[in-house]
Amino acid sequence: MRTAAALLCFTAFVSAKTTITHEDVFLMKQVGAPAPSPDGKWVVFAVNEPAYEESKQVSDLWIVPADGSARPRRLTNTRAPETGVQWSPDSRRIAFSTRREGDEVNQIYVLDIVGGGEATRVTSLSTGAGAPRWRPDGQALAFTSMVYPGAANDAANQKAAAERKALKYRAHVYERFPVRYWDHWLDDRQIHLFVQELTPGAAARDLLAGTKLVAAPGFGGTETNSGEELVAAWAPDGQSLVFAATGNRTEAAYANVIFRLYQAPASGGEPKALTAGNESFRRPQFRPDGKALYALASEEGNKVYYSDRIAMMPWPANGERTILTGPEHSTGNYAIAPDSRTIYFLAEDQGLEKLYQVPADGGTVREAFPMKVGCYTNLAIPSKASSTILLADWESAVNPGELVRIDPAAARHQSLTDFSTERAAQFDWQPLRHLWFTSKRGKRIHSMVALPPNFDEHKKYPLLVLIHGGAANMWRDQFFVRWNYHLLASPGYVVLLTDYTGSTGYGEKFAQEIQFDPLKGPGEEINEAADEALRQFPFIDGTRQAAAGASYGGHLVNWLQATTTRYKCLIAHAGEIDLQSQWGTSDGIYHREVNAGGPPWENGKVWQEQSPIRYAKNFHTPILLSVGERDFRVPLNQTLENWSILQRLRIPSKLIVWEEENHWISKGEDSRFFYEEVQAWLAKYL
Repeated sequence: MRTAAALLCFTAFVSAKTTITHEDVFLMKQVGAPAPSPDGKWVVFAVNEPAYEESKQVSDLWIVPADGSARPRRLTNTRAPETGVQWSPDSRRIAFSTRREGDEVNQIYVLDIVGGGEATRVTSLSTGAGAPRWRPDGQALAFTSMVYPGAANDAANQKAAAERKALKYRAHVYERFPVRYWDHWLDDRQIHLFVQELTPGAAARDLLAGTKLVAAPGFGGTETNSGEELVAAWAPDGQSLVFAATGNRTEAAYANVIFRLYQAPASGGEPKALTAGNESFRRPQFRPDGKALYALASEEGNKVYYSDRIAMMPWPANGERTILTGPEHSTGNYAIAPDSRTIYFLAEDQGLEKLYQVPADGGTVREAFPMKVGCYTNLAIPSKASSTILLADWESAVNPGELVRIDPAAARHQSLTDFSTERAAQFDWQPLRHLWFTSKRGKRIHSMVALPPNFDEHKKYPLLVLIHGGAANMWRDQFFVRWNYHLLASPGYVVLLTDYTGSTGYGEKFAQEIQFDPLKGPGEEINEAADEALRQFPFIDGTRQAAAGASYGGHLVNWLQATTTRYKCLIAHAGEIDLQSQWGTSDGIYHREVNAGGPPWENGKVWQEQSPIRYAKNFHTPILLSVGERDFRVPLNQTLENWSILQRLRIPSKLIVWEEENHWISKGEDSRFFYEEVQAWLAKYL
């Protein structure tokens, strides 16, 4: 029998909370996007188990019943991760891209979930294979590969690769823009779409080789953070595929790059453009009844930002299209109910990512149910289930991501995984607090606040103003490794997260209003938000404030350096200092011209009045600078220019150049060292 004293000791032990550490954040298991079987019975997903040594990092596929009737179980146990998981139409097999023993590049593998056994490789291209898509009859797969221009088959690709490897010089040679992307120099390879019959001895067929579409110098796929993709969808009859691509990528220095939908015959032939005009289309998918094609559409005009809308086109295509959603909600990803009557989609809204729905033929858009915490991502719906099953990942700032099944009628979700639940419950952290205020310019501005561990309303805490990048982005009630709110707050800081003008999640107009005012207006709003936080929260010590940010957030930190001395110290990662040299050296330039109202040589007001370097005489605040040597979006020159100014003016400053990082600090030990340096810098001045 337990005594009262023993019970008290036990209660104190189980209720003890710990302060979150970098190890807690970086080593948290990461649950990937759900891939449901068409019949709605199973869900396959990836689980990434990070490690400080990259060679020890593990990423495998797991499977769980969609009704939550059993715990997840591991499907694969290999060194290389599996990506692009797709179920066969009969819900028996999955296809994915990976590199197994003996593979030099990724190939497509098929695993029989029902029958069991080992995964079987179905492609053997020297250029690799990714993004598999099952033909409706389950007898073939479409996939993508990066190939050399003019190569008609794999032998030609191998020959081209050997010729380049044999060259005695190493040089990048270009005649057209662009030349770089994020962290790598571009070469002449281009992404193509292939079809692989699943009969023994069948060879992969390049659907785009020899077409006029890929012969044009501006051909390319849609861009991701790591490269290009051709997101393809099989037509209902299995005779063609629809994909999104551009034909004017080489115009990126002086015009918007437009992505159109194309239909390519599965037997080969010239792809046909299905869309035209100044709209871009991405992520095509067909309705389960086969009567309509959907895609995300965005205007390509003279504004710095446009919302993504859901577009519907009758099938077979006849040139008509209907826009189903408006500018107030920019669609993240979308999925169609199996009865073809309703489309569900995710969209950012005031720090959250919520679930919405709209009739598949058009009608009123409505929030599926009220939501006050967290973010849904990676929405998926089984296409042949007897009822609508909504699957997604969900997380908040104090709930690392898990796979869930959403029940809109009950306004809740059921967790299908719990990889991080127990660990997260051990931390001394609180949900984010929200605050609103009206700026001096009459705008409603939203912020969120993260509180430190062992928080006491009656104590005073320094304030860290954290500024998001983008600018077309927003602070999200989500668990991050990079700029983790609670890890930053852990030494005893209140962290303020403000969505300044230009942020998403507040309608298209709010995001567009940063145009012609890229730094001054947002900078003022950030300072006003700090003032409002001081007014609303007596526990903030207004005499101890600091500001930090990366990318566009780093730009704004440098603007604060030029315009205020309210902060005891600053931290800028990947921040621009000179609008003109940033325009000239970044991997993308035209959108900067659009934002400023013209090219630099026209000497417009923005170039003259909102470049931090022009106010260097006002620099006084100690600042920590950080930049990745492989960052081509905000290149190294920006941080070096800033460093030169700071050293010339003898301002206390510190420079960190990450030799193996790009725009993001992703390696484990680099990330740990970054947080150590950030915390040391803050401690020194706060």
